[in-house]
Amino acid sequence: MSGPLLELAGVTRRFGGLRAVADVTLSVPEGEVIGLIGPNGAGKTTLVNAIAGVHTATSGTVRFAGEDITRLAPWKVARRGIARTFQIVQPFPEMTVLENVAAAAMFAGARAYGREAKTEAREHLRFVGLADIADRPAASLTLAMRKRLELAKALAMRPRLLLLDEVNAGLNASEVDAALALIRGIAARGVTVLIIEHLMKVVLSLCSRIVVLHHGVLIAQGDPQAIIRDSRVVQAYLGRRYAAGAEGEHG
Repeated sequence: MSGPLLELAGVTRRFGGLRAVADVTLSVPEGEVIGLIGPNGAGKTTLVNAIAGVHTATSGTVRFAGEDITRLAPWKVARRGIARTFQIVQPFPEMTVLENVAAAAMFAGARAYGREAKTEAREHLRFVGLADIADRPAASLTLAMRKRLELAKALAMRPRLLLLDEVNAGLNASEVDAALALIRGIAARGVTVLIIEHLMKVVLSLCSRIVVLHHGVLIAQGDPQAIIRDSRVVQAYLGRRYAAGAEGEHG
């Protein structure tokens, strides 16, 4: 494939009189890990929803692997190779861990019903470290385990692009480190990753490029060192004290 894997051109999303995302143009090459940051209410999740087909862009276009997917239904977007996780993790509680992942594989059309889907699901559970509890009900999992289950479900959809929304929210330091290792492992498989994240240590250590939204507008994008030095980003999001400390640590 020539050209970017994902292209956004002038993407705007309005909810009545509110412009949640305003004229965002962005190009994502295959194999890149991109961080999407900004204050609460900046439009990050809305932008991801526009990519995934949850909230169709009011104007502008979303192209994936050269195809215009702007107005496709979410299930059609998923079957083209875009998977996502959600900030609030809600597995099917009455189903087992294994059945949750198998259902994701079947939804994406990657596997037929039955044994084949479950075989693939076990492989994804092994990758995220949940193979030993495959037969437990999903409702019994801790938050950190549910986050891992969410990743396994997303991987079962065989994505080329993985959209992660606050995957580390609510986790302690050791759980965040484990999640980081998993995301690096996913990227090493060749999956392109776009991650919404508030923890700057995660973004700085994981991402090759950072995109910054503020009031729905893309105000900056670039490599991590350029972003923490950008005066617009410092003023809108990081604050001077954090930026000075981060530059000293990573400079």
